[in-house]
Amino acid sequence: MATVLITGAGRGIGAALDRALSARGDTVLGTARDHPEYLQLEVTDPASHRALATQLEGRAIDTLVCNAGIYPDKGQNLADGFPAEMWAQTFAVNVTGVFLTVQALLPNLQLSDTPRIAIIGSQMGSDTRAPGGSYIYRASKAAVLNLGRNLAMDLKNLDIAVGVYHPGWVRTDMGGETAEISVDEAAEGLAARFDALSLQTTGCFETWDGRAHPF
Repeated sequence: MATVLITGAGRGIGAALDRALSARGDTVLGTARDHPEYLQLEVTDPASHRALATQLEGRAIDTLVCNAGIYPDKGQNLADGFPAEMWAQTFAVNVTGVFLTVQALLPNLQLSDTPRIAIIGSQMGSDTRAPGGSYIYRASKAAVLNLGRNLAMDLKNLDIAVGVYHPGWVRTDMGGETAEISVDEAAEGLAARFDALSLQTTGCFETWDGRAHPF
């Protein structure tokens, strides 16, 4: 069984992934900003990443799931919304946070025989889906899709596969009560996608149920 580290494991899709992967026998290391059951990690804080790396020094991580993310601009108005500080905070969590996590835990991934990085993205970051609104979240997810693709190129020489995944429209605090699928459905599908990720498919952008998504 694999050792999997999941950022943002305290709620939503992260918590569902923890349950699904633990149930099948994987060792799950979850992180959260402030949760008694998880490793402490503030993904925007380089010092927090250094502390986590020190705590996990010498421990192999087979799959790193970069799941932590925020969507603060839902319902913002173009005329007077989308403040600059909201842009900065969203990119700090959704984009820089992913990069810092990968950077900090790269030595742990290199200790694995089958290292993988799974980035939870969104179809809202795809060039093919631009209905307007949610400018900050959409832009951050477009950036993280680009980040994942470039990490896949650079890390292939280290035998580390990287995939970006749209988790579906999920019934969470972020997705809302009218969303299409439950967190458990999303987690089961995503777990299968992580299992299928390899150097042959590195750089992929896929949906939770296994469909290739256009960039």
